[in-house]
Amino acid sequence: MLKDDSIRENTAQAAQPESLRRVAVASFIGTAIEFYDFYVYGTAAALVLNDAFFPNLSDLNGTLASFSTYAVAFAARPIGSLVFGHFGDRVGRKSVLVASLLLMGLSTACVGLLPGYSTLGVWAPILLVLLRFLQGVGLGGEWGGAALLAVEHAPRGKRGLFAAFPQLGPSVGFFAATGIFWLLSETLSDDAFTSWGWRVPFLLSFLLVAVGLFVRLKISETPVFQQVMDHQEASRAPALEVFKRHPKEILLGAGGMIIAYGLFYTATTYCLAYGTKTLGVPRGTMLTTQLVACLFLAAGTWLAATRSDAGGRRKTVLIGSGIAVVWGLVLFPLMDTEQPVLIALALGGALFCMGVVYGPMGAYLPELFGVRVRYSGASFAYNLGGVLGGAVSPLVATRLQGSFGSASVGWYVSAMAVVSLLCVLALPETRERELS
Repeated sequence: MLKDDSIRENTAQAAQPESLRRVAVASFIGTAIEFYDFYVYGTAAALVLNDAFFPNLSDLNGTLASFSTYAVAFAARPIGSLVFGHFGDRVGRKSVLVASLLLMGLSTACVGLLPGYSTLGVWAPILLVLLRFLQGVGLGGEWGGAALLAVEHAPRGKRGLFAAFPQLGPSVGFFAATGIFWLLSETLSDDAFTSWGWRVPFLLSFLLVAVGLFVRLKISETPVFQQVMDHQEASRAPALEVFKRHPKEILLGAGGMIIAYGLFYTATTYCLAYGTKTLGVPRGTMLTTQLVACLFLAAGTWLAATRSDAGGRRKTVLIGSGIAVVWGLVLFPLMDTEQPVLIALALGGALFCMGVVYGPMGAYLPELFGVRVRYSGASFAYNLGGVLGGAVSPLVATRLQGSFGSASVGWYVSAMAVVSLLCVLALPETRERELS
């Protein structure tokens, strides 16, 4: 077993400023690109995929079918976390991050090349589901590696700050994905947008993958894991070991992530479909409000992540979950006014709450697990939370709204926040832990 003082000595060593900047940039750019890929699909699912791949279904059933293909990736993410986590805990963080970026980027770009139902018939939605599954596998390995890359390089007392960089990736990725769709929506006719324009954001992934690879191939292995390799103490079966030793941390960590995912995918994917198709708000207006709301997400993420170094991860996440309980009840009354400013406030408040929960999780989840199983444990908890909170949210929200009205969706969001609050209450504070 590794000596605690050896780990502490290695972790506490101050890296060169250029190296730390490179780590921050690499962890940020990688997650931004991969979440851009993931969110491009979500935006397309809300706007056009039902017409392109499920034209024979009614509007409601087509939307549900589109969201179901969207949910496939969430089911695949825990699988990706176990596969990539195994190799991340066996051979290192860096090489696994390169593989996950390639898988995610290429499967996303292929969606942009995939012919629709009118050309391929039933094979079109089948191939769409397959590509979406591969997206999920790729993203399942991405977050854990990027978070560990930042946290395990971070100087003592600044893990929350360094983890803020990969945690900002979703904000930037979502802003870029939404911004490109907004630009295409404003400059193309409806016919052009639905026939070929929606494919452009997917095809841009070819370029983004090249940029991401260029940055990530320049980084070094994390010092904490390098110690494990030097002592030949890597786990032979990290997934089995983490489930045996840390079942509580996995389940409660996943529960703590539920509201972050639930808020995000309700306020973005579902509300985009709800605003355009149910309320009749113009597509460009809804995309604009989401761009504004994304700024609130970035602000909440950065504020909470950096403050968690002083105030603690657990306390910060509890505050965010508590506010989310209240905001769930405010979200749809504001949405239903159909006023762009109030819609932006509704979505911005929801994403700010999400950011306050999400920001500290970049350091909190990795700190719950030992170095031998950290990639597997943090990744699986994070992605299991995605299944419970993100995969089903648009589907449940669509059904609830159709049966009981929009207020029921708000109660559903508040219920998810209560679940996360209770899970985090059962977890310990971790900011003073050594990464051993």
